[in-house]
Amino acid sequence: MYELGTELDGVSVDPGTNILVSGPPLTGKRRLAMDILAHGVTDGDGAVIVTTRDSSDRVISDFQSHIDDPSDADLGVVDCVTKHQGRSASDTDLVKYASSPVDMTGIGIKFSEFVEEFYTKRDVRKNRVLLDSLSALLMYSDVQTVFRFMHVLTSRIEDADALGVHIIESTAHDDEAMNTMKQLFDGIIEVDEQRDLTVQLPGTGATP
Repeated sequence: MYELGTELDGVSVDPGTNILVSGPPLTGKRRLAMDILAHGVTDGDGAVIVTTRDSSDRVISDFQSHIDDPSDADLGVVDCVTKHQGRSASDTDLVKYASSPVDMTGIGIKFSEFVEEFYTKRDVRKNRVLLDSLSALLMYSDVQTVFRFMHVLTSRIEDADALGVHIIESTAHDDEAMNTMKQLFDGIIEVDEQRDLTVQLPGTGATP
């Protein structure tokens, strides 16, 4: 089981669960998602962050601020931003680079490399995955293309018995796009303007 942390009252979900974190801008969605990842890292879980919004430098700095001992974390970042901005970069043990948020094939390959590496080389059996964010993917590609990619990604997370946490800006998309995307997820955490949470998760049905 994967515990989701104190803000979600210690709720746990099964391996292979994919959760959508949805809400307007500036409501703390990203902090909540980072907390869910960090909660596992302190217990030895691996963390893979796919960033389509910020460079890996910023993401790593943000994530490390959520954990007590960053040096002890099994972390991997798929950076879809740096090369898209025209900067050169080479893959490292910590960061792998996709060419842009449009390069969904590349994103999928780099993500799979991290998951395989965590399982086979680092012997990390529980892994948490954060995608920040779906909205950035939808800025560059149409809904059906993103849906097909996310169907593959969420399936890979399920097959790996990992936990997937995926962020979307609810006010950036029309109802049709939101409803299409929601079909992909086992549970939804909605954050409103007052930062109150509405939680629909498999096996709980409860709002903390």
